Amino acid sequence: MRFVVVGAGAVGGVVAGRLAGAGFDVVLVARGANLEAIRSDGLRVRSPEGSDVYRLPVAATAGEVDWRPGDMVLLAVKSMDTAGALSAIAAHAEPGTPVACVQNGVANEHAALRMFANVYGVCVMLPATHLVPGVVVANCAPTPGILDVGRYPGGVDGTAAELAAAFRAAGFHSEPRPDVMRWKYRKLLANTANAVEAVCGRVDGIDEIARLVRDEGSSVLTAAGIPYASEEEDRERRGDILRMRPVEGEQRQGGSSWQSLARGTGSVEADYLNGEVVLIGRAHGVPAPANELAQRLANQFAREGRAPGSLPVDEFRSLMTSPLR
Repeated sequence: MRFVVVGAGAVGGVVAGRLAGAGFDVVLVARGANLEAIRSDGLRVRSPEGSDVYRLPVAATAGEVDWRPGDMVLLAVKSMDTAGALSAIAAHAEPGTPVACVQNGVANEHAALRMFANVYGVCVMLPATHLVPGVVVANCAPTPGILDVGRYPGGVDGTAAELAAAFRAAGFHSEPRPDVMRWKYRKLLANTANAVEAVCGRVDGIDEIARLVRDEGSSVLTAAGIPYASEEEDRERRGDILRMRPVEGEQRQGGSSWQSLARGTGSVEADYLNGEVVLIGRAHGVPAPANELAQRLANQFAREGRAPGSLPVDEFRSLMTSPLR
């Protein structure tokens, strides 16, 4: 099995590097300055245990990949880029090519199933950072992350088991899960706090707002009859596996949405995190005002190029109670 990793950001870069380091055949699809840096200097993966450089074949588009029988796609782009990435892959890869969504959010697998017959969900618990072209940081050690795998919409087959085994060989914790989407909905609830952290930063008072946004999301999923793993299950699965440590003396500053604002990408995946809660709520007549506000603010920050963490918590709290919001 050769892995075609589409998206060489924080998660895609760490996964690609670890798989390559374990001896697997890996091809990257990247873009922009990240593409040029990897082509010129290789993919650098930093961690609390050191730094490694991987000289991997890297393509600018799916059309540049020499697609082969037995290839497996690891889709690791942000959710707002999923549709474009899938269309590009479908133009060149066979429809039976397995596609694993190594992504936050819960809409990617459904989109992939429209174009590919064999789709897999990966529940990503992988604190990682990407702020510099060609460089990704795995912030946990000795285990960089948890990557549980299941077939979409449900079940486990030989490919899911093989992928989980490859992840384990690369140093991740990974289990095949027939109910992987139930776990991805739990991760969705955790990720609703991403937008809050992105606009307010990690400051006093943020935990209260993050809890409000998550609890609102839980109420929406419950009202919609969507199953999701409990906090207790999530806590037990994580255990003490993910041990966040400084990397070359530096602490992790923020999650994926914070990083998007820090890099000035002009976009953020709030529409597929908080926006997913808003969408489900609207479809079932359940208001989700806190998630709607978080979605709107994160998108506004991205459009306007505002610095992450620049909105005072008190202002966010005030906007939640404003009738004009």
